[in-house]
Amino acid sequence: MTTTQIQTLVVLGADGDLTRRLLLPGLASLLGSDWGDGRSIQLLGAGLSELSDKQWRGRVENAFADGGHGGNGGHGGHGGRVSRTAQRSHYRKCDVTSVEDLRSLLAECDGTPALFFALPPAITARACQALQLVELPEGTVLAMEKPLGTDRARARELNELVSTLVPETQVFRVDHFLGRSDVLNLLGTRFANRLLEPVWNNQHVESIEIVYDESLGLEGRAGYYDNAGALVDMLQSHLLQVMALLMMDPVSRVDEREVRDAKGQVLRATRLRGTPREASRRARYTAGAIGNHKLTAYSREPGVDASRQTETLAELTVEVDTWRWTGVPVLLRSGKALGRPRKEAVVTLKPTPHLPTGLLGHDTRDQITIGFKPARLALHLDVSGPGDPFGLETASPVAELAEGDLPAYGEVLAGILDGDPLLAVRGDNAEECWRIVEPVLDAWRDHEVPLDTYAAGSNGPRSWK
Repeated sequence: MTTTQIQTLVVLGADGDLTRRLLLPGLASLLGSDWGDGRSIQLLGAGLSELSDKQWRGRVENAFADGGHGGNGGHGGHGGRVSRTAQRSHYRKCDVTSVEDLRSLLAECDGTPALFFALPPAITARACQALQLVELPEGTVLAMEKPLGTDRARARELNELVSTLVPETQVFRVDHFLGRSDVLNLLGTRFANRLLEPVWNNQHVESIEIVYDESLGLEGRAGYYDNAGALVDMLQSHLLQVMALLMMDPVSRVDEREVRDAKGQVLRATRLRGTPREASRRARYTAGAIGNHKLTAYSREPGVDASRQTETLAELTVEVDTWRWTGVPVLLRSGKALGRPRKEAVVTLKPTPHLPTGLLGHDTRDQITIGFKPARLALHLDVSGPGDPFGLETASPVAELAEGDLPAYGEVLAGILDGDPLLAVRGDNAEECWRIVEPVLDAWRDHEVPLDTYAAGSNGPRSWK
């Protein structure tokens, strides 16, 4: 954890969609909260578009309003800080791969900057190459959006390049899927309950599922998504990180070193459960409807190249080959335009060794479900029914978990500006995620795994069980 306080947030690629939709509303929510005891932040945007400061400030104010904090004071006692940040913000037309442009941009920063790369992976790498020829202020933080590279080799090259610029503790590889409250909900559930730890192993767990199925379709993201697909967009980055948190060994304290070390042990031990054809499935949605909303087929969406055979639903079965977990299948799944949104991790326990004679009914598997959106914890247990005490019924007590006060990007930015990389993906862990999925990506490119189809609004291909 760096002790230098960040005073300027520089957004590279500030004229892009990510900045408008997520980054600026997240910043507004952070500034409108009690974060930093009233601390001020300089906001500096850079991009290739021709924007005046006035036009840029208008964009910032609109995005801040989308985050629930308008330019007229916003919500809560820190609304004035939101407004001041927008009014004092500046924009510079800048080629982020130019040494001179970057040097001029950094000269405008007040104090120590955080550079947020809201850019594609290839442009991020070229910008870092240019930064090698720029003298960075002491304590400079680099924040990078996923995907981190385009394969394991590119991720390693980027990591080696970044290591020549700043120490690893000042590199924030952003995984906005897990905000601080989500991480702590997982860790609290795992390690603050004596009830769970004794059964959290292959002696008692039969299988684990980590699922993030969405009802949303492409939503105009063809430029990014058609080059990534569900496997890279969700499984390679987000869901493997959830798996690592869910399956890691207990830590002595919650800090970036302990947690990221423990996650790394899980990821290094993870392998496919069988060949890529046996361990993976992929599919793409065709035309359909979700409620009253009609969706066109993915292959006909504007900006999509149908010949790429980009999947919108991916499944991957892996195994964590350790004493604690070997033999337990872990299913990772994520898809778009599905009729039943499902965002949760489900741990299914093995059957009881013996059901006493005389108890009637269906003996189902005990399950522990950790919901992501909404955040909740549910237990699925067999209990005696209220009518016939010998009859078994399933009971599902549910606890609603606390949602974070900030949206995911607000929590991510809090970590960046405070110099706390707990939520960031460490470089070696990013490389391990690519190692796990690369055999599947290679097999898919060679058409070894069929691309199935499913109607938008369904629950997936009919042939999938």
